[in-house]
Amino acid sequence: AVEARGLTKLFGTNRAVDDIDLTVMEGEVFGVLGPNGAGKTTMLNMLATLLPIDSGEARIFGYDVRTQGHAVRQLIGVTGQFASVDDNLTARENLWMFGRLQGLSSKRAHSIGDDLLAQFDLTEAAHRPISQFSGGMRRRLDLAASLITRPALIFLDEPTTGLDPRNRSQMWDTIRDLVAEGSTIMLTTQYLDEADALADRVVVIDRGRKVAEGTPSQLKAQIGTSSLHVQMAEGADTANAVALAADVTSNTPIVPPTGSAFSVQLSHANQAADVLIELRNHRLDITNATVEQPSLDEVFFALTGHTSEASVPETEASGS
Repeated sequence: AVEARGLTKLFGTNRAVDDIDLTVMEGEVFGVLGPNGAGKTTMLNMLATLLPIDSGEARIFGYDVRTQGHAVRQLIGVTGQFASVDDNLTARENLWMFGRLQGLSSKRAHSIGDDLLAQFDLTEAAHRPISQFSGGMRRRLDLAASLITRPALIFLDEPTTGLDPRNRSQMWDTIRDLVAEGSTIMLTTQYLDEADALADRVVVIDRGRKVAEGTPSQLKAQIGTSSLHVQMAEGADTANAVALAADVTSNTPIVPPTGSAFSVQLSHANQAADVLIELRNHRLDITNATVEQPSLDEVFFALTGHTSEASVPETEASGS
């Protein structure tokens, strides 16, 4: 579905997308994982013909993105980070407008729009202006608008950012349904759990470069099977606790900016008990401890040497 080689985008002297190779197979969900500013949106916009490619090449279903942009646009749907719907129109009017812009007759645009409103559980809100929609409803309508022509490839740019858990779950179900119906999806996200739940394969991007690729399980396996998260008691010596945890596990703990907690990768779950016993032996009090699968921060720390919250230059004109 997507074949890209040496994909590069420059903003001044900054290489926002730096020599990235990608292969996306038909019928899969391909996740693009990275923090804000990593280059995810810029890369998607290049593939979707919304930004020119500075160097490298890309093909969508065999069509050259540089020279056959019109053909590419007939095959793709794009849902960006921010809703493209018109606040002054109703949901039904928005879908009708998108259908007309894509060459459908008025009757056909209304028919498809009504079907999509039903599919996305928006029929009761069909005649309400978008200004009265919740964030989750707007995101669902925005995705519906990108499906007017049932594109073979759908670009979803952080589709669940800002959604509450219920709407996020609904969006996940919608994405699974689209794949079951034969769509190919390229999904950008900041969340490992989202990539884990939806993506067949994931590419990790940091500061414009591809740093890893594989299934979610393969990425997590690179940094161990689980992590111990420890919240220190007020006044406890967190620095000493971190040093002890590092000695026991032979791994470098991640310490958030608050400095009163840390997490450390475990080679096996029994190491959690070893760390906690060592803390107890040194009279270092804790208020909470949990063992969990690796988080996005831990994957990023292992792959890049910094967490996903590390600052990234704000150099991209079109987002992250």
